[in-house]
Amino acid sequence: MDKKTFKTSNPVLREGVFDKPQEQVSDSGTGGSGVGAGVRASGESMTLQGTVNKSFLLLAITVVAAGVTWHYAFASSPASLIPWAIGSSLVGLVVGLVICMNDKMAPALSPFYAAFKGLAIGCISAFYEAKYPGLVVQSVGLTICVFLGLLFLYTSKIVKATENFKLGVMSATLGIFVLYLVNIVCVTFFHLPIKPIYDTGFVGIGLSLFIVTIAALNLVLDFDFIETGVEKHAAKHMEWYGAFGLLVTLIWLYLEILRLLYKLRSK
Repeated sequence: MDKKTFKTSNPVLREGVFDKPQEQVSDSGTGGSGVGAGVRASGESMTLQGTVNKSFLLLAITVVAAGVTWHYAFASSPASLIPWAIGSSLVGLVVGLVICMNDKMAPALSPFYAAFKGLAIGCISAFYEAKYPGLVVQSVGLTICVFLGLLFLYTSKIVKATENFKLGVMSATLGIFVLYLVNIVCVTFFHLPIKPIYDTGFVGIGLSLFIVTIAALNLVLDFDFIETGVEKHAAKHMEWYGAFGLLVTLIWLYLEILRLLYKLRSK
């Protein structure tokens, strides 16, 4: 099997993560025991089904955690839980960074990332829902449709993660990250937000459409990352790492769709 050079714009699913030295790797080829080149002689390898199962588990944890803060938000008021949303987001960010720096921590920390991010999502969703009832259901539905649509396009080979495709999505994602980072600095220190990010006019809606598109295209890179890991017989813990990376993209996509629908309703 030829080794693919893998790149992704998702900072979680980083380049070279499958090229780390593996313990006790068999190089005997495909004869005899039926173990292919690169398969671990001891221990299990990453599988597609295992990654799918862990992805559903992390998604379930996120939904349950979101349901908790959603309930408390409407029991009091969504605005009162904004500090909780900020705190949960920051803790989730720290946990996510730890996983990014050490993928072997993914099995232990991914559920905590899902839980903290779920708590934050519940608060944020309740805030938008209080302003425009039905917005959250529409956002969830669109997120599911986008995910299934891109999964179909990827598995059907209609959309392929070519090097040019990856480079384009990587560049756009990096640009969006820099834009949000600059906005945080401007808001924190100068109280001057970058207007198009919050604008409900044509420029703001156009920007949101672009960001939603890039977030959706990141799913293709996530699918390619997982497929590459399975093909290269990556270590078993990479199932958790791949599921974690996919969850990061899905959360980003959902929040951007929620923001876009809010702008459209506000307009």
